[in-house]
Amino acid sequence: MVGLIGKKVGMTQVFDDSGQLIPVTVLKVEPNVVVAHRTVDRDGYSAVVLGANPQKESRMTKPVLGQFAEGIPSMRDLYEFRDFGRECAVGDALGLDVMQDVGYVDVTGTTKGKGFQGVMKRHNFGGGRKTHGSKFHRANGSTGMAAYPAKVIKGTKMAGRMGGERSTVLSLRVVKIDQENQLILVRGAVPGRKNAVVRIRPAVKRPMIG
Repeated sequence: MVGLIGKKVGMTQVFDDSGQLIPVTVLKVEPNVVVAHRTVDRDGYSAVVLGANPQKESRMTKPVLGQFAEGIPSMRDLYEFRDFGRECAVGDALGLDVMQDVGYVDVTGTTKGKGFQGVMKRHNFGGGRKTHGSKFHRANGSTGMAAYPAKVIKGTKMAGRMGGERSTVLSLRVVKIDQENQLILVRGAVPGRKNAVVRIRPAVKRPMIG
């Protein structure tokens, strides 16, 4: 399946032909360079490695630089796209023309980090009574049990670090593709902060044409 590496520019709103307002997320897709191929004979699977966002060699480690063939500029972000449905050679630059006939896309990014949070914000707990003397307002309450197995079960919802996790939003409708400015507008929200790196692929649960 084809895919591209992009950057989340921000959110805005546009009007369709009928005058209806549509909230959209703006994604910028600069040329993606084909860095390498993964083959079944050598690697056990088929994939294409794409690179985006040029980076100075002095800011990269030697193991990372070793992935770039001679003549290929060093890139900060590298991602593999398995079973890439497009013929391409190492060194080719791919753009939004890959998504020209796609009606819906899946976007993968890293959610905003919110630090250490309690159970009410992290898991939407209701909390206790807010009246005087209740002594139970925002605490998580009991987490274990006195009898067997007398321990906290793994996976129990508790306070902890929130956000900063990989997340994929499925079936976002492509509202507009601006080839000149290398922008793709999708309806809805995309995980991540402003200028965050995202991966875009055709929706796996939607038809190619929207």
